[in-house]
Amino acid sequence: MAKKLVILGAAESGVGAAILGVKLGYQVFVSDKGTIREKYRRELDERSILFEEGQHSEEVILAADLVVKSPGIPEKAPIIVKLKEKGIPVISEIEFAGRHTSAKKICITGSNGKTTTTLLTYDILKRAGLNVGLAGNVGQSLAWQVAEKDYDYYVIELSSFQLDGMIEFKADVAILLNITPDHLDRYEYKMQNYIDSKFRIAQNQGPNDVFIYCADDPVVGYEMTMRQLPARCVPFGLGKPPVCGAGIINNEIIINWEQNPFTMSIFDLSLQGKHNTYNSMAAGIAGKVVEIRNEKIRESLSGFEGVEHRLERFLRVHGIEFINDSKATNINSTWYALESMTMPTVWIVGGVDKGNDYSELMDLVKAKVKAIVCLGVDNTKIVEAFKNTGIDIVETRSMADAVRSAYYLAKNGDAVLLSPACASFDLFENYEDRGRQFKNAVRDL
Repeated sequence: MAKKLVILGAAESGVGAAILGVKLGYQVFVSDKGTIREKYRRELDERSILFEEGQHSEEVILAADLVVKSPGIPEKAPIIVKLKEKGIPVISEIEFAGRHTSAKKICITGSNGKTTTTLLTYDILKRAGLNVGLAGNVGQSLAWQVAEKDYDYYVIELSSFQLDGMIEFKADVAILLNITPDHLDRYEYKMQNYIDSKFRIAQNQGPNDVFIYCADDPVVGYEMTMRQLPARCVPFGLGKPPVCGAGIINNEIIINWEQNPFTMSIFDLSLQGKHNTYNSMAAGIAGKVVEIRNEKIRESLSGFEGVEHRLERFLRVHGIEFINDSKATNINSTWYALESMTMPTVWIVGGVDKGNDYSELMDLVKAKVKAIVCLGVDNTKIVEAFKNTGIDIVETRSMADAVRSAYYLAKNGDAVLLSPACASFDLFENYEDRGRQFKNAVRDL
């Protein structure tokens, strides 16, 4: 009798897990409490996979041998509590896929910069001609690729929610970029719980595995003094390069690895700004670990095109540069964006606030920002935070208004930066929708 696999959530990761489950001979049932998008419904129908939407049928779910849950479903959800009470294992799609592939896995996490670092690492491996897949928070579902492709390497972006559902999963190469407060509502508002979640990226690693981390990040740096990780630990930072790891001397990045150092001027990096220097170092070390030649790493770090909606220099209109950083959904991401600005900036900010403390941005705003355009249903907190700075503040309720207002406030030689520091779902579907609407509004000027 085939074992019963139940999948909760029918988006990219859930449908991928269902396809892998069928291939492995499970009796698969997919359950989504919301509405399943047309493209995923079609994939399930074509493969005759049983599914339901708009509800969770408990009698079917609680009869499962194994449950794969979407990272968006919290551990405290009633159905998850009931499954755990019954002793039915509940795992993530990444954990499920990881059990059925022998490919090498390079995994990246951090509060900020993980998408850029993931795509940069993938670009390095791809340019070097390796047979590599891109998965996790970006690219196609890992389980889907394990079911239908035969890659030798996977570069995987992992959120803390995905890491929480991992038990046996092991990264051959793990990268931890930074840890700043985010999603604390999912971690009982305890920062240590969130830190522990991020460090799960190193769990199950042994002496033949590599853990790459940012030594400059205060939280990561402190935790490393408190933990004994069995993996080979490789630090990177903006100071003097360690014997094994990366650093900077006279504006040259130096990566020391196995008697074959890599060097490159920071001015030759395609992604500029301090935060991108960190991202480039992390990706560069990963490239060295998988034995990619220096010239290929250099070619990638100097030629990489960047990530859509992340400090994307989009268009210049009458000498005003419009920059789309819609992916900045927290204060820390926006801090990096403002820190990288080199011209007077009109800043578009706002949306659904995750308990933001805008005072952290005050010094940068005073130094870099000439006007603030609020874009949200409720902008009170932003207006309160910056009203005494002497900077012009305008409130808007639509992207078209925000872009038009910013355009009138800017002049030749200025920049308009969309870096909201907030989630997008008050006025937009998601940060991609917000970024696309920004670009459309700029085109319409």
